[in-house]
Amino acid sequence: MFDNDGVLVDSEAGVVRAWSRWAVDAGLDPVEVLAAVPGRRAADTVALFLEPEDVDASVATLTRHELADVAGTTAVPGASDLVAQLAGVPWALVTSGVRELATARLVAAGVRLPLVSVTAEDVTAGKPHPEPYATGAARLGVPPADLLVLEDSPSGVAAGRAAGCRVVGVGAGALGTPADVVVRDLTGARWTGAGLTLPAAALLRG
Repeated sequence: MFDNDGVLVDSEAGVVRAWSRWAVDAGLDPVEVLAAVPGRRAADTVALFLEPEDVDASVATLTRHELADVAGTTAVPGASDLVAQLAGVPWALVTSGVRELATARLVAAGVRLPLVSVTAEDVTAGKPHPEPYATGAARLGVPPADLLVLEDSPSGVAAGRAAGCRVVGVGAGALGTPADVVVRDLTGARWTGAGLTLPAAALLRG
């Protein structure tokens, strides 16, 4: 099960621009807001800063900003190659983003769309709660203990572990998490039919 932003696609520049714009318009500190963004649903982040009655409108505004800024989204190195190896293998996208935005970023990055996905609209509790990954496991029909989660954020790693999955951390930001292993990116990652092999050159920990 793959997270999207930071694992399959690199959308950081667009995320920073959209959230900074929203923060400034809302009279908030963009640095403080951006620190709360990784791994969370937009609604959960916005709720940290605004009154409940203002959340839905702000999320709609943020989504418009982000959808308008997907053109520069690229694939994380190795992501497209790994996904292409998974024909016939149960796999899913499990993202804190809304479905429309997640799809737009995957298309912009040229990453194959999943048959199974869990997005912000599909759960009542977002990451770090285990519900997103538990839902993904249920939709795949595979026990969580038999699934591998690929995540980049502390909240995502926590969600995967809480759901009972083993977790590969992707990127330096995962070094401070309890992920089972951490890689720089997905370059050279290979599905063997029995498991995932990771090249030593990509390992940051493990």
